[in-house]
Amino acid sequence: MVNALISSLSLVALAAQGSLAWKAGSECTSSYSYINYTSVPGFFVQDDPSSSTTNFDYTTSNFGLINQTYPTDANFTQCGAPATQWQRFAHYVNSLNAASPASVAYKVLFLARHGEGWHNAAETYYGTPAWNCYYSLLDGNGTAVWADALLTPAGVAQAVKANTFWRSQLSQQKMPAPQSYYSSPLSRCLITANITFGDLSLPAARPFVPTVKEFFREGISIHTCDRRRSKSYIHDLLPSWKFEDGFSETDLIWNGVTAEDSSGQYARSKVVLDEVFTDDEATWISVTSHSGEIGSLLSVLGHRSWSLSTGQAVPVLVKAERMPAPYPSKTIAAWSSAVTCAGPPVSSGAGGCVCSTGATALPTVV
Repeated sequence: MVNALISSLSLVALAAQGSLAWKAGSECTSSYSYINYTSVPGFFVQDDPSSSTTNFDYTTSNFGLINQTYPTDANFTQCGAPATQWQRFAHYVNSLNAASPASVAYKVLFLARHGEGWHNAAETYYGTPAWNCYYSLLDGNGTAVWADALLTPAGVAQAVKANTFWRSQLSQQKMPAPQSYYSSPLSRCLITANITFGDLSLPAARPFVPTVKEFFREGISIHTCDRRRSKSYIHDLLPSWKFEDGFSETDLIWNGVTAEDSSGQYARSKVVLDEVFTDDEATWISVTSHSGEIGSLLSVLGHRSWSLSTGQAVPVLVKAERMPAPYPSKTIAAWSSAVTCAGPPVSSGAGGCVCSTGATALPTVV
């Protein structure tokens, strides 16, 4: 049932591409049926294969933007103080879009991982093997709740740090504020995005009015932290936020029994990117999501693997081109069950869980 739901949503999204605006002032034709993404390297430290994710902090590195000159610097003029690196980069990106054909669009995505949630703290406390085989299936442990986890105090501090950084970047570096904001429907992302951007002094033309999109959620596992709350809950929490069309009241994807694999996650990551690039004319876009989903998005974009710790973010300059070719077929694996322990494991180590009462395989849902 779940596979069928995602397949049908994917087909709807792909079928809609031919009828929607591609770029401001352009008309797209039905002959373009496939969007090909390319991560344009050479502008951020994170693009460089020699750079390491270990201890990397975007807030101490100007978001990783590399100091350099651009071919468009000569025709960029402004009054007053010299242009910042971000102002010149923004001019370059805008020039790319101005010079590109209607079938090509460039966008800068700011992909941010949520701050630490109670599920992250619980996995650290119990150890990953024990977490995966037993504790992650619970809603909590009587002290903490990690079903659709909220932020820990450390997670809140990480989001506040992001807020401070953006405030400084906007005022001192003249960094472009996002024109559009998107978030996963899971609470840890909603709260992170709201703390990060909710009280910033933004340009009137670029207000913080995020859209909640289902497919920006984390890889769908049997863990309760990946089950979202209701649409009504999200609306009551953040009444000014928008929902994508068709967003359901209850979670129709998570079932707690079977999980998608990387091929399924890649497919829905492609779908959600296609929706954003097709529906949204904005060039500067913020997405608040999860480590696994951001990894999947980067794969779709052709970006090198880049691991994000909680509260971290990665910017990507993306070239998207409509190709006059059929959508490439890909094999998507069926969702599968997992082997778990019926009770708390005896021990947890590098070799995996040792169950006290034997392992119990969850049934497969068709």
